[in-house]
Amino acid sequence: MMGPWNALLYIAVPACLLKVSLQGEPQRRLYKDLMANYNPLERPVFNDTHSLTVNFSFSLMQIMDVDEKNQVLTTNIWLQLYWNDYYLQWNQSEYPGVANVRFPDSQIWKPDILLYNSADERFDATFHTNVLVNSSGSCSYLPPGIFKSTCYIDVRWFPFDLQRCDLKFGSWTYGGWSLDLQMIEADITGYIPNGEWDLVEVPGRRNERFYDCCKEPYPDVTFTVVMRRRTLYYGLNLLIPCVLISTLALLVFLLPADSGEKISLGITVLLSLTVFMLLVAEIMPATSDSVPLIAQYFATTMVIVGLSVIATVLVLQYHHHDPDGSKMPKWTRVILLNWCAWFLRMKRPGEDRVRLACHNKHPRGSLISMDLNASASAPHSTNGNMLYIGLESMHYATAATSPDSGVLCGRLVCGGGEDEVLLPTRPTSSAGSLEPDLAKILDEVRYIAKRFRDQDEDELVCNEWKFAASVIDRLCLMAFSLFTILCTIGILMSAPNFVEAISKDFFT
Repeated sequence: MMGPWNALLYIAVPACLLKVSLQGEPQRRLYKDLMANYNPLERPVFNDTHSLTVNFSFSLMQIMDVDEKNQVLTTNIWLQLYWNDYYLQWNQSEYPGVANVRFPDSQIWKPDILLYNSADERFDATFHTNVLVNSSGSCSYLPPGIFKSTCYIDVRWFPFDLQRCDLKFGSWTYGGWSLDLQMIEADITGYIPNGEWDLVEVPGRRNERFYDCCKEPYPDVTFTVVMRRRTLYYGLNLLIPCVLISTLALLVFLLPADSGEKISLGITVLLSLTVFMLLVAEIMPATSDSVPLIAQYFATTMVIVGLSVIATVLVLQYHHHDPDGSKMPKWTRVILLNWCAWFLRMKRPGEDRVRLACHNKHPRGSLISMDLNASASAPHSTNGNMLYIGLESMHYATAATSPDSGVLCGRLVCGGGEDEVLLPTRPTSSAGSLEPDLAKILDEVRYIAKRFRDQDEDELVCNEWKFAASVIDRLCLMAFSLFTILCTIGILMSAPNFVEAISKDFFT
């Protein structure tokens, strides 16, 4: 018998301790009483001369998109509106267990707060939720929404830019004497970080505007979303390739002129920069207010590459200059071959060998004269004379054209009496005794020597132009390298938050 009584006791004691809930019937009765004489069109104040205070704020959940081209900011926001409804108050003792009730926003009065600078097709993008009302008449309305707002995008410092987008909220029909809009600081505790933008702050301010039609003020609350662009993506995909391509433009001056690829390399680099320029132009708004920083850098780099192509054409024109054309002007020789070459520490090819050959030159004229005298006094045979003269002329040509003997020294710098060398040193009266074949051979040797002298002169002229082209190449390499470094540092570091952006995005 003790078992059933114990079970009954265990059930009865908790039932006596539980408080009886009568919420269903009092809540139904409360809704009926509150809505009996309620008019949602009537402003819920005790006296119509009083203004109704509405506290406004929002919670920024996410920056979804920043459309620079169309200048539209898309955000996920939860609005927060708080006010007191004089007609929605009750005594909790008369309605036990009912602390708060919820009304659809269409059944009770709510402030017509809208986003003034909305860019949405429906203009009002909020999701209409219920209004939470407690016994004192305090109403809480928290509608979420995806807001599209107009925002002036200043692309002057792109991609190191800091954007400020205003969200202006206010009543669409009520003035300040009817609805007093007060601001509460924005809530960003639930913000979801964006991959392209860093949220800096969301300051707010309350404004009052007066119109000519009315004396009453029209208040509004404006929140400014301050965000900084994250530069890692643009740095890796735009800036670093541009810097590398502009560096390749400097290799044009290191490429030998005989390779035939100097112009091709310059044009290729210029086309590559044009492609990157088009990529930047696609995402930038078509505005003439300011030029983006990266566009300035690309334009400057393209100008540098274009000038390098022009300089390369000048270098090739100097390198492949026709020796039969005009000679090098004196001022060009002084500036390029003397001053610039000295400044750049450049020497002409074979200059040291020429000086050494001039210093150690042997008197070839006396040797040839003795050989000719010996040959004249010896018995003459046609084959022997031709063999001797051939060897002698071969010796002369070899000595003159050998790089080690110094072409410039042997024929143009130190020598100059080839005709006297080739003639025999005997008196003129003895010239008639020479055999006709020997005289013809001497004429041929003179002709060959003249051809060699002409070739040496042409080679000297060509070498001067080629050396001038090398000097221009070296001078342009130094000038363009310095100009590229200065432009890169000067343009990119002119952004106000360049150091902060680089330190946060590249080193964190």
